[in-house]
Formats: sequence, C-alpha cells, structure tokens
Amino acid sequence: MKFHSYLRSILVALLVTSSAAYSQQQPAALDPNKPDEQLTKDEADVRIKQFRETVTSLEAQMKQGDEKFNAATKKLADLQKAAADCDESFYGLVNASKAEVDAFRQRLGVLEGKVRELKALSDDALAEKDKQDQVRALENELNAMRKEKIALLPEFFNRIIATAKDIKGLYREKKKNTGSYTVGTWAENRECLWNISARNEIYDDAFLWPKIWVANKGIIRNPDIIYPGQEFQIPAKAEKTSEEVKAERKYWRSKRGAATGTSTTTQPLKTGVNN
Repeated sequence: MKFHSYLRSILVALLVTSSAAYSQQQPAALDPNKPDEQLTKDEADVRIKQFRETVTSLEAQMKQGDEKFNAATKKLADLQKAAADCDESFYGLVNASKAEVDAFRQRLGVLEGKVRELKALSDDALAEKDKQDQVRALENELNAMRKEKIALLPEFFNRIIATAKDIKGLYREKKKNTGSYTVGTWAENRECLWNISARNEIYDDAFLWPKIWVANKGIIRNPDIIYPGQEFQIPAKAEKTSEEVKAERKYWRSKRGAATGTSTTTQPLKTGVNN
C-alpha cells in the first residue's frame, strides 16, 4: 500500500511539471492590436506564424483566381471566335468582306449622327430650306444604302428601319405667310413680285405672282414696278382665280405690244424694284 501511495505521488508530480512546462510553451491568446514593438519573443513568433499562414492562404486564393481568370479568358476567346465565324458566315451570304461591312457600319453611323443633329433643331429651324434639303439628301443616301445587300445583315436591318422612320419625322413645311409683306430693296433683296412669290415662306412658286398683284392693285399700278416700304397683303396659297388669270393675260398682251420686234421673256417680273 505504501508503494502504491508513493507511485501515485510521483505520477501527480510528473503531471504538474508537464502542465507547467506546456503552459510556458503556449503563450496566452495574442492581442491582434498589440504593437509589434511590444511583443515578447514567443508572441512575435506567433504573429509571424499567423502572417505566414495568411500569406499562404492568400496565395492559394490568388492561384484559384488566376485559374478562374484563365478559364474565363479562354471561354471568351472561344466565344469571340465563334462570333467571328458566325459573322463570316453572314458576310458570305451577302457576298461581302469584313472590310466592306466595316465601311458600311461607319457610313451608317455617320448618317445616324446627322439625323440626331437635325432632330435636336426646333421646328422653325428645321423648316428652313437648307435643312429640308439636308433631310432629303439623308433620305436619298439611306435609300441607296438600303439597296445594298449588306443592309440585310441582322446588325443593320433594324437600325436602318429606325433611321428611315426618324428621317420621315424630320420633314417640315414652312408656314406660309397669309398676312402681309413689306417690300425691301432690289439691291439687297432682289425684290419683285416674281421673287416675292417664289419665297419659301410666301408661295414657294414664282408663277403665283398675279395673286399678289390682284390683291394689291390699289397700290401696284404696274407689276414691274414696286417700291421699298410698300406693304402687300398676301392671299392664301391656292390656284390662280379666273380674275388673276385674266389680269396675267392682260399683262402679257401689254408686254408684247410694248416690246414689238423683241423676244418675250419667260420671267417678266425679274426687273422688279430698281431702288
């Protein structure tokens, strides 16, 4: 019994000694906020170990990221090649090369840009003759492009349809002046009944000049002579009335009678105002 008690005492002493030694080798949990310069050697060793473990983990994650990136890059390259092969197939259907399709794409893009610029204008600005000429030119250009086989490619078909619709919406008609008109000078405005009638904002038709003459016979005695500052009433645009046709015929008869031996001009009113 004494031997067993003695043996038990030795075992207890060994356990206590081992526990103390282990406690000395394993420092308490390291405070992550503790500055490096305040660490003990054992704590510094722990922090270095933690750092190395973190670096190893990050390197593993980076390797995985690189592998995923490389896989995605390869997949993208495969998709791009497939798309290019698909495009080549489409181009073959319309007997066009990639360079020709690229040129068509650029032309269409430029045309779309011009349409956007015109759409940004006010109605009054858009109704000006030069702008309407631009609209017609763009429509003609687009219609020419539509006749090309490349226009049938899916990339362009819907864009062309939308652009054609936009161009149709750009047409404006200048408001016709059905009120009054004040005569300017011949030197600056080339004012005469022929030219006034031809103005886009009046009739846009020089041959309707008798309408202005008949409506203002009280102040226009001779349609070849008008003066700066005169104010004419402008009837609404319409076909010449029987009275206006008679007045025009009478004018021509008098012109022929006064010009015996000379040829008759087809634009008699362009002499206009000489002021």
